[in-house]
Amino acid sequence: MKIVLAGGSGQLGRVLRRAFVGEGHRVVVLARSTGDGTVAWDGRTLGDWAREIDGSDVVVNLAGRSVNCRYSEIHLREMLESRVDSTRVVGQAIARSESPPRVWLQMSTATIYAHRFDGPNDEATGIIGGSEPDAPALWRRSIEIAQAWEGALAEADTPRTRRVALRSAMVMSPDRGGILDVLLGLVRRGLGGTAGSGEQFVSWIHHRDYVNALALLIRRDDIAGAVNLASPKPLPYRDFMKALRDAWGARIGLPATEWMLAIGAFAMRTETELVLKSRRVVPGRLLGAGFAFEYPDWPHAARDLVEAWRAVLPLPRH
Repeated sequence: MKIVLAGGSGQLGRVLRRAFVGEGHRVVVLARSTGDGTVAWDGRTLGDWAREIDGSDVVVNLAGRSVNCRYSEIHLREMLESRVDSTRVVGQAIARSESPPRVWLQMSTATIYAHRFDGPNDEATGIIGGSEPDAPALWRRSIEIAQAWEGALAEADTPRTRRVALRSAMVMSPDRGGILDVLLGLVRRGLGGTAGSGEQFVSWIHHRDYVNALALLIRRDDIAGAVNLASPKPLPYRDFMKALRDAWGARIGLPATEWMLAIGAFAMRTETELVLKSRRVVPGRLLGAGFAFEYPDWPHAARDLVEAWRAVLPLPRH
């Protein structure tokens, strides 16, 4: 198959590219900076890159500004526009194709669901966030961005292409610069303890399960719309970090109160939502389709990921 990864130069794109190339597929990466076989695009306007989509079998759009930043008005606007604009222009490229792809897998986010502790969010019964009384108003902006993102996908005029919104939890891989790398940095410095109450749920998925889930979604012509990409066993943050410390062999992990997290987030130019929001997301549609997770439990996944992280050579210093 020919697979186009739009916005595929980041960590998740590298994970998918390795996997798809390893399976013998032809992979084309659309990126803002060219090199290593990538094709240039700006994520906003049609250009020569659209020729790569015409005649392809699968398009996966991963484009979007990182959420690991301060939620200033400028950054929030960049987050919104980079997601909506790239989704819209991918839809335009597909609509103009003489031979459009069979399936369009569009990145979305599990953050679209409500901050809650009382029950899990699946695709059928999950509660969309934005009106929780105990959530900061700023968190609602993330929900609005996610809804606009999926709205751009729904509005695309692509009748010959099946569309899937990937409501992805944190994808855990041993690649440097990913979320696992950040969390292990805390653990290695003795800081990987409870954050806030520690009761907030963490949803995650092992990178191999992520790749295999996308392979299923490519094969299954009967699945369209929103699909949760998350392990079936989300767990409270305190248990999540304890399992990661155990996998690393760390004896202690200093806790952080909410005010300490606020100071740390400000210093690191990020937001506490990434840690404090309770994301209790489960993969109802994947399980209903018969998908078998290789790593459904976090302790098992953490041990595998830590072993793989230790086997990766450090990134060169520039």
